[in-house]
Amino acid sequence: MAAIGYVTKHKDGRFTGELKTLSIRAEIAITPNGGKSSETQPDYRVLAEGIEVGAAWVRKSETSGKDYVSVSIAAPEFGPKKLYANLGKAAGQDDENVYALIWNPRD
Repeated sequence: MAAIGYVTKHKDGRFTGELKTLSIRAEIAITPNGGKSSETQPDYRVLAEGIEVGAAWVRKSETSGKDYVSVSIAAPEFGPKKLYANLGKAAGQDDENVYALIWNPRD
């Protein structure tokens, strides 16, 4: 799968980094949703340069049983479609706090 950016996890639970596609380069922050009041609401808010553009949820892998973060981003640049990605360990990284935004194409 293609990496469309990289983020670093901080001690306070937020992730910061950059979303990189062929046409988009934007600083992003994935911050815990402090206002979450029900299970249907996202676990994280996704901000690009201070503007809320998406949300993220902690999911459990059906194959490994491990938790991961699933990200959904929508912006006018994408047209009517959303961009989906999962946070996964970045290949070749020694820092355990660095994650790749792994593109997750959906129909």
